[in-house]
Parts: sequence; structure tokens; C-alpha cells
Amino acid sequence: MLENITGEELKNQFKTNKKLRLITLIVGSAALLALGYFIYLQFVWTPKNEESKGKYWPGLNLAVADSTDAALESLKPIKDKYNGYIGGEIAQFVYARQLMSKSEFKKALQELEDVSVEDTYVKVMAIGLQGDCYSDMEQYDSAFEKYMEAAEMQENDLTAPIYLKKAGLCAEALNNFDIASTNYKTIMDNYADFARENQIERYYARANNKTTK
Repeated sequence: MLENITGEELKNQFKTNKKLRLITLIVGSAALLALGYFIYLQFVWTPKNEESKGKYWPGLNLAVADSTDAALESLKPIKDKYNGYIGGEIAQFVYARQLMSKSEFKKALQELEDVSVEDTYVKVMAIGLQGDCYSDMEQYDSAFEKYMEAAEMQENDLTAPIYLKKAGLCAEALNNFDIASTNYKTIMDNYADFARENQIERYYARANNKTTK
């Protein structure tokens, strides 16, 4: 019976039972890690995360004002210092967009691939901008893949039809007119307002006409 086991006997069992010692070590380590993570969130990550949110605004304002070089100079230390925090990730996103304005597409791609955000639209646009980089470098196969990834990531009226259209144009550039016409048809069926405003029927007719030749 448990109540008949002395403290010394329990100590001896622990010393000789390797499995028990291993389980105890794992549970103890997990508890310490959980405690450490909680302390980090409360006293390190959360304050620094909040601090980061206001740091990218000057660089963003410069970007909006088309002061590309000044924006890059302002955003670089922010994205480096607050890497992994909300403000740092947004700074990196805007920084990459400014690199694209200078036609530095390979550098922009490296930055965009490293952007990690929770905001759905920024996340989608980071993928879409990668498609833009590939498209500007005339790597239409890679651009098509990124545009489709962005379009399928979030089915909404704002981003999905834009990237479906861009993917369709890349498909046409690759002479994949069946795929292009399918994309345009999807826009016409599911995003009627966008299709009407952007004359998608004309794109569809053009691509569909080439598939029948």
C-alpha cells in the first residue's frame, strides 16, 4: 500500500526507476518553459510589440509621399530592431514595396518572403507583391503561382479578383489560354462588380477565342 512506503523507499524507487525520472524531468522542463514563455509575453514581448506599432509610421508616411529613399532609410532600422513584432513586420512589408519602386525586385522578394503577420489583407498582399516582383522580372510561371496563392488564400471582393486577373494575364503570357479564360470566368461568376468595372468579359473573350484556334 502507498501509505506503508516510507520517504526513503520512495527516494530509492526514484533513483532506480529511469522511466519515472525521465517523465519527471520532462514534466518539470515543460512547466519551466511554460512559465518562461508567460513571463516573456507579459514583460518582454507584449510591451515591445506595443512599442513597435508606432515606429513604422514615419517611414510609411514617407512612402505615401513617394519619398522612396527617405522611406527606406527610415524603415530599415525599424524592421531590423522589431523583427518578429507587429511594427517590425509591417515596416518590412512597406520597405519591400519601396524596393520594388526602385526596381530592386530580388531584394524585395527576400524581404517579402520573410514578412510574417496576422492581418489577413497584409498577408495576402505580401504574397501578391511577390507575384508582382516575378511578373516585373518576366518570370511569369512563378508570378502565376504567387497570384493564385494570393487569390485562394482569402476569397473576398477586395483582393481575390485582382489576383485572379493578374494570374490570368500571366497565363496568357505563357500561352495557357484555357487557364486564363477559366480565371476570367471565375471573376465574372463570383465577383460581378469587379468584372463589370474592369471589363473582364473582354479579357475572357480574348483568351477564350485563342483556346478555340
